[in-house]
Amino acid sequence: MPLSRTLTTMFSLALIVGTNQTLADGIGLQADPSWPKPIHDDMAYGQVLFDRFEIQSIEGKEQLLWDAQAWYGKDLNRFWLETEGKYDDEHSGEIENLDLQYSRRISPFWDLQTGIGTQTSFGAGDKHERYYGIIGFQGLAPYWFEIDTNLSLSDEGDTWLDLEAEYDWRLTQKLILQARGETSFAFSDAEEFEQAEGLTGITAGLRLRYHLSREFAPYIGVTATQLFGDTRDLAESEGGEDSTTSFVAGVRFWF
Repeated sequence: MPLSRTLTTMFSLALIVGTNQTLADGIGLQADPSWPKPIHDDMAYGQVLFDRFEIQSIEGKEQLLWDAQAWYGKDLNRFWLETEGKYDDEHSGEIENLDLQYSRRISPFWDLQTGIGTQTSFGAGDKHERYYGIIGFQGLAPYWFEIDTNLSLSDEGDTWLDLEAEYDWRLTQKLILQARGETSFAFSDAEEFEQAEGLTGITAGLRLRYHLSREFAPYIGVTATQLFGDTRDLAESEGGEDSTTSFVAGVRFWF
């Protein structure tokens, strides 16, 4: 092939590739001014999610329970605000956690998180409050189990480990059955928060939700709690139950 023809062919190919890239980028001389600019993957964005917002009925008594989180940041670095608690019709309850954490993506499915938090219990007696530091992991385990675990150390020297796990069965595109379990292991006693050294207990539940839209899904379900060891004895000494079963109705939503 003559040299001139070879150079012409190479130039034509380079022109086609460059033109296609320019059009794909949405910029350049041949781009329409009305076309949107290229999407950058380093933009900050966020979400607010109420994973549980429900009424629980336990032996004729009702209580409101919430479990919510909000985050803002980029793909690798984010700030998280998490809160979980309950409130009953006797004007007592507990903010189990109000946490502010920094999150760093360490693998495609896992985040390393660290931060600070506070826990508050209130009712007919004295109000109790403690502050703590947190380090933990949140992510997606094999077989699509969502895991959230934290190790906490309070300003009073109390140390405990929390573990939560969720799994969704997609019965249809809109009907989803969620299994949820949580447990906690305390390395020291904290009687004012009904926490004794050792495995404190296990809570497990099933919730069936229907997505009226992607952002809004009412649900019903059942949940059961079983306390163990000294935590069980502590609850019984204060007139509580070592095991409870409750029916729940609520809504899961995000924006």
